[in-house]
Amino acid sequence: MTDDQLLRYSRHILLDDIGIEGQQRLLASNALVIGAGGLGSPAALYLAASGVGHITLVDDDDVDLTNLQRQTLHATDRIGQPKVDSGRAALLAMNPGVIVTALRERACGARLETLVRAASVVLDCSDNFATRHALNRACVAAKVPLVSGAALRFDGQISVFDARDAASPCYACLFPEDGGFEDVACASMGVFAPLVGVIGAMQAAEALKLLLGIAPSLAGRLLLLDGRSMAWTSIGVARDALCPACHG
Repeated sequence: MTDDQLLRYSRHILLDDIGIEGQQRLLASNALVIGAGGLGSPAALYLAASGVGHITLVDDDDVDLTNLQRQTLHATDRIGQPKVDSGRAALLAMNPGVIVTALRERACGARLETLVRAASVVLDCSDNFATRHALNRACVAAKVPLVSGAALRFDGQISVFDARDAASPCYACLFPEDGGFEDVACASMGVFAPLVGVIGAMQAAEALKLLLGIAPSLAGRLLLLDGRSMAWTSIGVARDALCPACHG
């Protein structure tokens, strides 16, 4: 590590659970962030600030004025730009010492599987069940840990699905693909701006813990946040022995 890196990450290095060795591990890691919106903004910013060496940001959308109420990666003067380009600029302004790969696409199929296999950890910051399930299948196949978050109105949730652990459930154990769950967009239902910041920051925290080997993670637990009362509920999640995604 350079003198500048030792200074930049000094508050991490002071932590017994991280130290120089842990910080070097972060610098050598690749985090795949799917979605550069409300959740992806705080998640990616904290990953960059923390020194995750390579961040791959995937999103096929452009910055819109309605995004700026909550999507802190973006700014008014970048309206109309691809979100991944706007996000890359913000992350490099935060920390020019990281590599940011900006992919303006909706990754799926073999392409998504390739991106997941190259990652040390995956953060699902998307907003639809099709993407979440595709990511889950790819992470199960590649045995790459997945940090999943969601936020709508005043309600948020977060969990970790770690296919490296044979006892850990996958996303489909909790939300089966044939479960009839319907996508609900914040464009029609709304979302409390700080809520995505809370959940997205927690996604970054869980991702960093996974990269550093700091236990326990949220694997096997679903945290639900009621943003009105600021009350957390923790629900145990067991692996489904009949789940086709992780037992197929």
